[in-house]
Amino acid sequence: MIPYGRQHITEDDIEEVVKILKSEYLTQGPVVQKFEDAISNYTSAKHSVAFNSATSALHVACIALDLGPGDWLWTSPNTFVASANCGLYCGANIDFVDIDPNTYNLCATKLEEKLKISAISGKLPKVVIPVHYAGHPCDMRTIYHLSQIYGFHIIEDASHAIGAEFFNSKIGNCLYSDITVFSFHPVKIITTGEGGAASTNDTNLAEKMRRLRTHGITTDKNLMDIMAEEEIWNYRQIELGYNYRMTDIHAALGCSQIKRIDEYINKRTEIAQVYDSALKDTNIVVQKILPSHKSSFHLYPIRIKKESMLAQRSLYEIFHQNGILVNVHYPPVHRQPYYKKLGFKAGDFPEAESFHREVLTLPIYPMLTAQQQQKVIDVLNEHT
Repeated sequence: MIPYGRQHITEDDIEEVVKILKSEYLTQGPVVQKFEDAISNYTSAKHSVAFNSATSALHVACIALDLGPGDWLWTSPNTFVASANCGLYCGANIDFVDIDPNTYNLCATKLEEKLKISAISGKLPKVVIPVHYAGHPCDMRTIYHLSQIYGFHIIEDASHAIGAEFFNSKIGNCLYSDITVFSFHPVKIITTGEGGAASTNDTNLAEKMRRLRTHGITTDKNLMDIMAEEEIWNYRQIELGYNYRMTDIHAALGCSQIKRIDEYINKRTEIAQVYDSALKDTNIVVQKILPSHKSSFHLYPIRIKKESMLAQRSLYEIFHQNGILVNVHYPPVHRQPYYKKLGFKAGDFPEAESFHREVLTLPIYPMLTAQQQQKVIDVLNEHT
């Protein structure tokens, strides 16, 4: 079987995890901080906060920006549900901005149009979450410029995009956002098993996110209310938080993996270039990589530009019959049953819906062999 993505675990990774299993700390010890420092060094962000998942990081990022009931969060419909769910966790209202037909990211032009209309109705977003789909950066300069005009915060959902670049700067440096969130799920660029992180240049946001991931507890004596002269405990819960901590076991794997991140992205880029060349003169449409953008190529999406859903479904089934586990990323969030109950309907975001009817994501991961990739290409050539 050839999956669409898979992790790459080395003996060095295993050795680093075993060291932790033999050490004093298994949960949140010094290696979590070491991994956070590695993320900050790689992205050039001032602060990084590790979590047990990117979903947890998105949730806490929203709380840190004071998103709550009566507020609006806007994001892309072409994403995993966590990008929108994080707003619902806070009691906020959710809306979407349709995607660009070439990059499949939240469209900055459509965002501006929607903001102009919403400014009249008084329903401007408090938070916008652009999603760097498949590892291709969104138009962050334009989105940031709009945030300065319309007064919204920005959380970059970079679950696909650690290692990606926008105008020669790493995604995660937060030049154009308040917070950036990464995922370290096994199919992502690097893995911690399960895990996520949030980067920011705002010290107050970083400190708040650290508290929120640990039950709202602080050990900062300047923030602590000492209840009695004889008090000896060295922590206080000062707000309602969560148990969203990453363990040293997971962080050790991340520390080992991040050493190879550029190697992994270079290999993914090579695989993408082979696909690009093979599909150049076919009826298959590939994601457009814009100038001054560098994708991390978490996914390699193709569009089957035919009118019927049957073409996409038939090709999906043919791939699977040949042991090639292509996938569909993603069913538009607003068409999920839960979101339909919130009032969203077919036709609300037509480009995302069209993309969903046409997309398949091909296998792309560092250990994909040339022979395996050629098998994928041969099936495409034979049936398209």
